[in-house]
Amino acid sequence: MNEYTQGMINLKYPAGIQKSNVTSNHRKKKVQYGHRGMTLEKDIDTTNKYYLNTNRAIIHKKPTPITVVNVDYPSRKKAKITEAYYKTPSTSDYNGIYRGRYIDFEVKETRNPTRFPFINIHEHQVEHMRECHKQGGIVFIIMRFHVHDEVFLYPIERFLVHWDNFKNKDGRKSIRYDDVKKESYQIPEKYNPRFDYLKTVDEIYFGER
Repeated sequence: MNEYTQGMINLKYPAGIQKSNVTSNHRKKKVQYGHRGMTLEKDIDTTNKYYLNTNRAIIHKKPTPITVVNVDYPSRKKAKITEAYYKTPSTSDYNGIYRGRYIDFEVKETRNPTRFPFINIHEHQVEHMRECHKQGGIVFIIMRFHVHDEVFLYPIERFLVHWDNFKNKDGRKSIRYDDVKKESYQIPEKYNPRFDYLKTVDEIYFGER
């Protein structure tokens, strides 16, 4: 986010996107969950910069295309977008190339101590990751539980079991923390890189210890 997007308000979704995730304390149609994961995303951005600088991988955060409707111009250097629309639904947060393989993942975090609610992720994001997985990509969700101060790498194929049960109306509307811990891989926090998730990728997808 740069100086032209800071302070953005009233960011609206295109037709077809459910508005159950859109609310505001003062006015309607403000994104409620738009800043979830921002702290973890910054950590992942720092990690990806380290990977790029050390020639380990090329992984970037995907920009979300928007259509700007209104801009405040108190001065040239302080231009502020006050109203905008998403052009298209976003896919996942990050993608790139690692060891000759396409890599694609989402970054999420929750303050719920016992579960990861599915309201934290959009259906079109999950379906995008499903299709990437079908094509042989390395696909996962990096998930933080704030209360436990733990970060996990959750392979998409394991996440999809719970998601599909939920969509078929046979399962819970969340994944229990205990299931996440059992089915994923914890990523320890370090100084540099902050969260070395590619070490976990090496173990899962390349059989390296």
